[in-house]
Amino acid sequence: MNTETNAQSDMIRPFRIEAPQGELKDLNHRLRMTRWPGELSGVGWSYGAPLSFVKDMAEYWRISFDWRRQEARLNELPQFTATVDGATIHFFHIRSQEPNATPLLLVHGWPSSPVEFLDLIGPLTDPTSYGGDVSDAYHLVIPSLPGFGLSGPTTETGWSPRRAAGALAELMGLLGYERYGVQGGDMGAIIAPEIGRIAAQNVIGVHVNAATMGFVPFGQVEDEVLGTLTEAEKVRLERLGQFMQERFGFNKIQSTRPQTLAYGLHDSPVGLLAWTCELYYGFGDALEAVDRDRFLTNLMLYWLTGTANSSARMYYEGAHDAAAWVPKDPSPTPVGVAVFQQSDVAIRRFAELANNIVHWNEFERGTHFAAIDAPDLMVGDIRSFFRNL
Repeated sequence: MNTETNAQSDMIRPFRIEAPQGELKDLNHRLRMTRWPGELSGVGWSYGAPLSFVKDMAEYWRISFDWRRQEARLNELPQFTATVDGATIHFFHIRSQEPNATPLLLVHGWPSSPVEFLDLIGPLTDPTSYGGDVSDAYHLVIPSLPGFGLSGPTTETGWSPRRAAGALAELMGLLGYERYGVQGGDMGAIIAPEIGRIAAQNVIGVHVNAATMGFVPFGQVEDEVLGTLTEAEKVRLERLGQFMQERFGFNKIQSTRPQTLAYGLHDSPVGLLAWTCELYYGFGDALEAVDRDRFLTNLMLYWLTGTANSSARMYYEGAHDAAAWVPKDPSPTPVGVAVFQQSDVAIRRFAELANNIVHWNEFERGTHFAAIDAPDLMVGDIRSFFRNL
């Protein structure tokens, strides 16, 4: 993969994705030579990703998925790299033709990438062609987090979500954006509010979806508080508890022993596929709503760059960042929250403890990956939030 890492700091460098053909042949060979495990009959997803599902997806990946087509599509977008805080950061930078467009930083999570935002680019940069007003135009900066995908692996300890927030704020400064908005989901919903704290003088507002840390209770909820929750909030609290009990193992492993996990994810494409699709399924059956090619394009950015390990390490760094767990006063930066009822767990009264909530919207459809499976709702809510600012 074409990842430059030795250019001088603070330089913005053009970038083009060019996966070596040998890498694609190696991938095909590894998929074909997979040593498949057995499984128990009739257990579905309860023990993890089912053999039939993973086999079918792997066969599609090997025979039908056209990486060169997806690569060409990504290369149609202006993209660059910069060295910030000692790490390479890759980013797409799509400027609107509207001169007064608002700069907007879109921050993905794990196991995601800028591919998650592809369907937002047109409506946000060219709103009048998609039913919006000229005032809804945005200049988009869509980075790969340090250590993720096209940014390439990080090579030192300490790359926590908090440090990533500082690097992305610095990147926006390098691009000359003195005032801008931020949107983030999943881990991006941890990083985006942090950018709003450390660069409060620059950030006009932070919009989040798939929000957890800082937006939900961690630990037991007292009975008197539980009694005041709405039915929808009780459902979210129950969903959070079920997720922590049954599906939180990935977080625990990545927060404690990411290097041990890395041998399987880095060496086996099916291992990476199964680990990743388990996460997609775990968040509101998102795999049923996400196009196979979109899912595999996202996966390829981890496989081709060898960043399964360094991306998983951000969980370890976050879990071992003592400053991240200190209770925070509400941020001065306005925060908007989109809650997609199929999978999200944010509850307003807990979110308000550490965030200046000025916008809260709930939707009956859309999953944890709403930018992929409900892009119309995401675009509409982003527009609504920033219009009011």
